[in-house]
Amino acid sequence: MPDIFISDIKEGKNEADSTPEASVSKPKPKYKLEKTTGHSHNPLAAFAFWPENVDFEAKDNEEEVVLLLRRHPLTNLGWILISIIMVLAPGVLSRFPILDFLPDNYRFIAVLGWYLIVTAYVLQNILSWLFNVQIVTDERIVEIDFSNMIYKQVTDANIDKIQDVTYKMGGVARTIFNYGDVLVQTAGEVPNIDFEAVPNPARVAKILQDLRMEEAQEAIEGRIR
Repeated sequence: MPDIFISDIKEGKNEADSTPEASVSKPKPKYKLEKTTGHSHNPLAAFAFWPENVDFEAKDNEEEVVLLLRRHPLTNLGWILISIIMVLAPGVLSRFPILDFLPDNYRFIAVLGWYLIVTAYVLQNILSWLFNVQIVTDERIVEIDFSNMIYKQVTDANIDKIQDVTYKMGGVARTIFNYGDVLVQTAGEVPNIDFEAVPNPARVAKILQDLRMEEAQEAIEGRIR
């Protein structure tokens, strides 16, 4: 699979660029992905590089989303197996005289109530996977922790506040399926931001390092927005 790296788009020059007015203010260069083979841009993917149509609260108009990350799909296996068992449970228990003391109508209500609980459990886990995300833009990293329908916690840190990026992978499943944790140490109010069980942790760390180096170069050249 080809390596991934980020570079500046070279802006074309024309005759107007040679005028003094055009040289006074230079726009901040944009980033582009040099090689896109094998990477999804779908915002519903667990690893989306330059995802399409992604927005979030407090996003600047000129800010570009570079990465959208979720936990690896394999981490959903546990609750999916539990959900299957819960769905099959009434059929298995019907072979035993557990609810025989209830009238037929009450048995139906009990089974219906059980399946409502199962539905709520499945929806909660699906929404948790979809909305617990980490977003990396060309200016900052944003972590959104979605606990339930009425509560979420948003943590962010500017790219230039990143001090160190490390990643770790442990266990057979994580090694085979290439997912792990990315640990971001910052100089902000929140000292550490953790990306847990995300796909391609080495590439995530590399992209964060590239963005940090690019931000430092922009600070040297006076191109900070």
